[in-house]
Amino acid sequence: MEIWWVGRILILLLLFPRIFGWGKEGHYAVCKIAQGYLSEDAEARVKKLLPDHAEGELATVCSWPDEVRFHYRWSSPLHYVDTPDFRCNYRHCRDCHDSAGHKDRCVTGAIYNYTMQLTSGLNVPDSENKYNLTEALLFLSHFIGDVHQPLHVGFVGDEGGNTVTVRWYRRKTNLHHVWDTMIIESALKTYYDSDLMTMIQAIQRNITDIWFPDISSWENCNSTVCPDPYASESIDLACKYAYRNASPGSTLGDDYFISRLPVVEKRLAQSGIRLAAVLNRIFSPKLPIAKE
Repeated sequence: MEIWWVGRILILLLLFPRIFGWGKEGHYAVCKIAQGYLSEDAEARVKKLLPDHAEGELATVCSWPDEVRFHYRWSSPLHYVDTPDFRCNYRHCRDCHDSAGHKDRCVTGAIYNYTMQLTSGLNVPDSENKYNLTEALLFLSHFIGDVHQPLHVGFVGDEGGNTVTVRWYRRKTNLHHVWDTMIIESALKTYYDSDLMTMIQAIQRNITDIWFPDISSWENCNSTVCPDPYASESIDLACKYAYRNASPGSTLGDDYFISRLPVVEKRLAQSGIRLAAVLNRIFSPKLPIAKE
């Protein structure tokens, strides 16, 4: 029975290779950073929507959309958006659709959708609300993280790097997985004594120090949410950093790791700041973003 269960899981993983975003550590970091920049009103609203087992911590459930991916199979295309090979640009009207051509079935479309659900459901009694606002919050938080992972806005021909087989040092893997989890895992072991909170605190220090002059531009948005510029940033970074010097069969080692880690850490920071800004605009629209 145990062997049969493991076999089923492996088959499912092969059937749905595209739906992983940042690994659990990356999504935890994004939501942990974001909660520190919520206004008082926004944090209260977020905590009210969180499931009891989260104990008021958004970060603990930020990976929920990945955990339910086999139950909510319809959500698979919502974790990413494919772009034309080698063009290194993103256009919502051209690129945001699923494999069947259904429009707005991609990560940026999902961000717009779940923002709308939260906004429209704010002052509606629970008995009359047609949306599950807890799920909307968790999907939105997760997908804002996903759209900042460069290979979640990768090339259609290699499925965002999923079909680019490489070695991460001695381990055989694919390029997408390197950016989802392996750069972060290597950073934790190499620089942060395998402690995720130490890594998050280092990113938070950079936010209040070297990146502080950029925060207002990161937050800037003429609407409640602006995922399209984030997607454009990601494909640009994918071309400049993720795909470069990572041809099929290559071995990625220290040079690749050391030069790409700053990109990953900055994207985690931008995700957290922007998620906080979106939630503040939804839940306390008259207040400026709060600084920790």
